[in-house]
Amino acid sequence: MKLLYKPFALIAGVVGAKLGQRAFKTVWAKIDDAEPPNPTTEDASLGKVVGAKTLEAATIAGVAAAVDRASARWFQYLTGSWPGREPEEEE
Repeated sequence: MKLLYKPFALIAGVVGAKLGQRAFKTVWAKIDDAEPPNPTTEDASLGKVVGAKTLEAATIAGVAAAVDRASARWFQYLTGSWPGREPEEEE
């Protein structure tokens, strides 16, 4: 069953990345009117560049994790089998 989950995981990864990028742009628009600075932008401060990239990474990772978790739950609902590791039994 876990092999059957691979296509779901690939699709969830792409969807999660796209949604994360869109969420970051929405959050950044509330912080600053300008586009997020690139590391090679000459007039951007180090703090602004690092802050923008940190926020971008955290937003994309958080949204991707939420989408991945939702796809795993959906797969479990459809098949009755959890696609990830099962919890270890205590002795």
